Amino acid sequence: MGYIIIFVASVFISSVSQTILKTSANESHENSWSEYLNFKVLIAYFLFFLSSFVTILAYRKIPLSLGPVLEASGYVFVSMLGVVFLKEKIGKKKLIGLGAILLGIVVFNL
Repeated sequence: MGYIIIFVASVFISSVSQTILKTSANESHENSWSEYLNFKVLIAYFLFFLSSFVTILAYRKIPLSLGPVLEASGYVFVSMLGVVFLKEKIGKKKLIGLGAILLGIVVFNL
C-alpha cells in the first residue's frame, strides 16, 4: 500500500509540473530563450525528473499492470490544479469523464 501512495504522489508531482509549464506558457516572454529557460520552466522540468525517479522507485514493489491505472489519476490532478490555479472550468462531460476514470481505478483495485 505504501508504494501505491508513493506512485500516486509521483503522478501528483508530474501534474504540478504540467500546471507550472502551462502558467509559464500563458506569460509573455522577452525572447525565445527566456520562453524555454526561465525559472518556472526549469522548476517544472526538475519536478518531471523527480517524478520519474519516484515512479521508478515505486515500480520496485507495485505490479507493472497497476502503473498505467494509477497514472490515469493524473487527469484528475491536472483538472483540479487547472481549476484552482488556472481558473479553468470543468464542464459536465469532463466531470463525467473524470468520474469514469476514478471508477475505473477503484474497480481495477478491487
